[in-house]
Amino acid sequence: MFADLRARARERLEPAHRDYFEGGAGDERTLRANTAAFDRVRLRPRVLRATGPRDLRTTLFGTELAAPVLVAPTAFHRLAHPDGEVATARGTAGAGTVLVVSMAATTPVEAIAAAGGPWWFQLYLQPDRAFTAALVRRVEAAGCRALVVTVDSPVFGRRERDHRNRFHDLPPGLACENLRDETGAVRDVAMDAGLGWEGITWLRGITGLPILLKGVLHPADAALAVEHGVHGLVVSNHGGRQLDGAIATIDALPAVAEAVGGRLPVLVDGGVRRGADVVAALALGADAVLVGRPVLWGLAAGGAGGVRQVLSRLFDDLDRALALVGARTPADCTPDLVAVR
Repeated sequence: MFADLRARARERLEPAHRDYFEGGAGDERTLRANTAAFDRVRLRPRVLRATGPRDLRTTLFGTELAAPVLVAPTAFHRLAHPDGEVATARGTAGAGTVLVVSMAATTPVEAIAAAGGPWWFQLYLQPDRAFTAALVRRVEAAGCRALVVTVDSPVFGRRERDHRNRFHDLPPGLACENLRDETGAVRDVAMDAGLGWEGITWLRGITGLPILLKGVLHPADAALAVEHGVHGLVVSNHGGRQLDGAIATIDALPAVAEAVGGRLPVLVDGGVRRGADVVAALALGADAVLVGRPVLWGLAAGGAGGVRQVLSRLFDDLDRALALVGARTPADCTPDLVAVR
């Protein structure tokens, strides 16, 4: 569905930057598995359900979305388009959904917020808790509505394409603008292999924002997340960019959803390319999905308009898929509508 935008994006991106956005860790088995896993899911439609016009809307943490599709956090948008995350924010707002801003954004959160539309912030808890607290206060002041804490990265995954391309730093003139400290210096993102559940307890103590954990694949961790008072989960393997060989997200979703038992929202990312993929994810236990790489293709191909085009196409395809399975709303996507080979 996005082949034209992907082709245009590939033409416009520098080869090393294209590989950065499209690549994964190791031999990229998990990267491929995320999309391939949807090939094993088959929908079992109901008929004569008299759905009439569909209503795609859903609500998460008090924010109404035009559809249960959010924009996943991805880094370095100014590599894809000069307007960077501002263009992504405009396109996302125009489509009526939520942008999850990456901690490694190349645009300050204040400028992203000024573009309009609801947004959440993706956070790596830093060993320097004072800096982390200052960053949380900054995004709160800018209008952030939720924090998405990435928990699958005690170390960086080895991304072979980046090593082959020797792509280890941003080009001159670009920086991770939300990692500037009080001196104006830009800090590196620190992965913390010493991070444990006490870090989540600490974060809950300094903010009133909803906290979602991103990177949960094991049902036991989902149950622990509920115990530790988080507000939502994102079933994610980092787009195949961390542990190569990790389970595909759509395969991990049902057990995580079962462990949560409806006590908090469960979202999923990785490999969503069609409306039928969204229906499958909803039927398998997700409250919403996030899309990453297709949004970057749209951004590179056409800026804010390209981002909105990606989301509009996906929403239209979801509307059609809902009609064809006999569902009027996302909540009508029940487990009986799917069969997994």
